Amino acid sequence: MTENVISSIVPRVGRKRINEEQTPARFPAGTLARIDAVLDPETNEKRSDLIREAVERELKRRLGLKAKGKS
Repeated sequence: MTENVISSIVPRVGRKRINEEQTPARFPAGTLARIDAVLDPETNEKRSDLIREAVERELKRRLGLKAKGKS
């Protein structure tokens, strides 16, 4: 049986993934409301953006301390 090739272009669906790792997280009561209260509505900032940026900032801080020999 022969294969009918319509196009040599490989179809792609959706956007390119930029954040592939996921983890569920639990926060104390009221934390998500506090996060929502400080989001910037003008830039349509998302809760996940704030959390991602906060984690990156904390990792850089801790890795900087570790590099200086502090714990």
